[in-house]
Amino acid sequence: MLFSDRPRTHYGKAPAHEVICQLRFPTILTINNVEPADFQEAIRDVFPQYARRQDVPAPKITGVGGPNMQVEQQAPITNYHFLSTDGRWKLNLTKDFIALSTLGYPGWEDFAHHLDKALAAFIQIYKPAYFQRVGLRYVNFFSRARLGLEEVSWAELFAPAYAGALAEPDLREEDCLALGTDLQLKLDNSCRAKIHAGLARIQNKAPNAPQDNELKFVLDMDLSMGGNIPCTMAAGALETLHIHGDRLFEGTVTDRLRQAMEPR
Repeated sequence: MLFSDRPRTHYGKAPAHEVICQLRFPTILTINNVEPADFQEAIRDVFPQYARRQDVPAPKITGVGGPNMQVEQQAPITNYHFLSTDGRWKLNLTKDFIALSTLGYPGWEDFAHHLDKALAAFIQIYKPAYFQRVGLRYVNFFSRARLGLEEVSWAELFAPAYAGALAEPDLREEDCLALGTDLQLKLDNSCRAKIHAGLARIQNKAPNAPQDNELKFVLDMDLSMGGNIPCTMAAGALETLHIHGDRLFEGTVTDRLRQAMEPR
């Protein structure tokens, strides 16, 4: 089953590597041109560190295949970064979106709490007309070594839809050079999901950082709600996406894996 109706569960060894929430809105040019001093003051107790970066979008290409193809350079976009003291929580603000991300996901309630104040301040100060897209992304890395499952096959840990060919008895794991499953699903009338699941070795791109050669299972779930979403319904939209995400996650893992993740 791709979806599970199991009761919501907290795990002591949850595999979440990064969780990202992004809300896109019709362009507000003031954000790109004026530093957000009032916004910073409203959130500075939670996000005291500040940085500003100029992001250069990919060139816009028009007339592909014709005699007058043109490459248009796009104007830089100012991306404001607000970080928590420990650097594990980051809030981004641009003229087109506001986003919250964390590398230390403590659970949905704490994540939503970190977002509530920042989102309320943003809406009060900048008054967006509505949100065009609300997105919630969960990037999970499953490590058999961390879970004490080194001798257990991936096929015993994940549903067949995600284990794929690894569930076949005549395929040895060491002979599988690559494995990936990509799905795009309609969750309800307004919600969608893009899911990638598969094996990967995670590279640390920091200079001189030690590398982890363990083969891990990646579950990347990008859930979104589109349309003109009123600002007053943004929190409800995120809660809906979170519920869909829980059902998808529980439909991915087997009971053997659940027990190893230490349900609470």
